[in-house]
Amino acid sequence: MASAKNQNNPAAARRAKLEEARRKERARERRVRIITIGASVAVVAALVAGGGYLMVQANEKEKKEEQAKTSPVTGERSWDKLTQEHVANKVDYPMNPPVGGDHNQVWMNCNADVYTEEIPKENAVHSLEHGAVWVTYNDKASDADIEALTKKVKATPYSLMSPVKDQKDPLMLSAWGKQVTVKSASDDRVDQFFTKYVQGPQTPEPGAACTGGLDG
Repeated sequence: MASAKNQNNPAAARRAKLEEARRKERARERRVRIITIGASVAVVAALVAGGGYLMVQANEKEKKEEQAKTSPVTGERSWDKLTQEHVANKVDYPMNPPVGGDHNQVWMNCNADVYTEEIPKENAVHSLEHGAVWVTYNDKASDADIEALTKKVKATPYSLMSPVKDQKDPLMLSAWGKQVTVKSASDDRVDQFFTKYVQGPQTPEPGAACTGGLDG
């Protein structure tokens, strides 16, 4: 009966259609709000979860670095009571590569510097005194290991790399008073040695320059 009345009353029919359209629009707006709120909640949840994940990752990285700094490096050799005089002559070091002792007054540049030819050991020792890690290799080292360690050094201030043809092992890492032979560039001790000894507690002159010295 109501429909019949509306059909006989054009004004009422228009009002009914308008009300129906408004009802549908309100329903659509409610759906949009629900979807928007749901999406916002999902985004916030994702951000919270992502932030939590990043925080966990950062904490895990800090934990690993702290563990690397406090744990001994397997197979490492240590020397103490090393002299630190500046000399102009060649030095006969008791270890090869040298890890300390009297040295040239000019340091080798060690700001992520990679040398493809042998460098004066007396200048390299001065770099170790400033807190650098020195990566060395001989002719038995593989090209892949040399390439990987080159990338490592180039990304690490206070480090340098060069060949030392007469060293006993293919790959060796040295810091002031510290030295280790590693099996390959992927040896876990590479990262540990860098973490522990780049500007580490063994450094006689922490913060001293690694630029402005001898450049090959």
